[in-house]
Amino acid sequence: MRIVVTGAAGMLGTALLARPWPGVTWAGVDIRPPAPTVSDRAEFVDADVRDTSAMIAAFQDADVVIHSAAALPSHRPAQIRSVDVDGTASVVAAARRAGVGRLVHISSTAVYGLPRRCPTPEDYPREPVDAYSAAKLAAESIVLRSREQGQCAPILRPKTFLGRERLGLFAMLFEWADEGRHFPLLGGGHVATQMLDVDDLCDAIQQTCERRDDVVNDTFNIGAREFGTLHDDFQAVLDAAGHGKRVVTVPMAPAVATLRALAALRLSPVYSRLVHKLTSDSYVSVDKAVDQLGFDPRYSNKQALLKTYDWWRDNARTVRRRTGRTHRDPWRQGVLALAKALF
Repeated sequence: MRIVVTGAAGMLGTALLARPWPGVTWAGVDIRPPAPTVSDRAEFVDADVRDTSAMIAAFQDADVVIHSAAALPSHRPAQIRSVDVDGTASVVAAARRAGVGRLVHISSTAVYGLPRRCPTPEDYPREPVDAYSAAKLAAESIVLRSREQGQCAPILRPKTFLGRERLGLFAMLFEWADEGRHFPLLGGGHVATQMLDVDDLCDAIQQTCERRDDVVNDTFNIGAREFGTLHDDFQAVLDAAGHGKRVVTVPMAPAVATLRALAALRLSPVYSRLVHKLTSDSYVSVDKAVDQLGFDPRYSNKQALLKTYDWWRDNARTVRRRTGRTHRDPWRQGVLALAKALF
């Protein structure tokens, strides 16, 4: 089986290409260079997913395309829309013209917006609340139209996933823990929040690539089955750091107002939808993926977070020297970095 991965230089693409998967040959597409750990495992194409001609050429002889390229919530709305929506339209059109048998689209549970029902099932109304969730919904609509026209086009909606090279906002938790600081959470973090280990997400993707069309040609939530509160999961990281520090409670109302104002001014990486996730339960049903795909997640939230923290500690000297807007980069802490002195 020949598989082409868009966004191959991202965290998920890197994890897929590093995966032992007998019988698979890989090609990766990205505008950034691949991680050194996987650069010799695949043919890499330096191209933008919005370039349909380049995608048609990259998809020749592919059995499966895994479309994971995306601009994240840290990017500006126009760029999110361009990459996530226009890029998906380009990939879908190219896959059809190149005769690709299966397109696996990596979406996000962000399409549900701020769901009031937990666990959230796949048929829950999709109600975007920001540029990122709106773009993810629009991208899904493009993929669904292709499915209606006969393309085998599974959609996976993962929760926030963790693992090797996962930085983003988690780098702030790891850095503060490593420096021996307490870590603040809105209301103390006593909300149930589901995450996901990237290896479990890769398992789900592999099952989606290998099973029959009539089994996989559907939409699936992907997340951990074992998860607790943000307080307990983040406290596990502070305990692992060994400084005796604790998760501390930040009063909800003033902190929410402050974070939303800072996000609007682009002075904080904590975007508005994340503020909601920090103050309300957030978890989805994975029953469909379990029943149809055979999905069987191996890691709890806490295990995934601690595994990621172990990797961060081994690589902290390198990763602390950079910032960026991908999952593989620490995001700029903005004015939140000034709050360190208080904790």
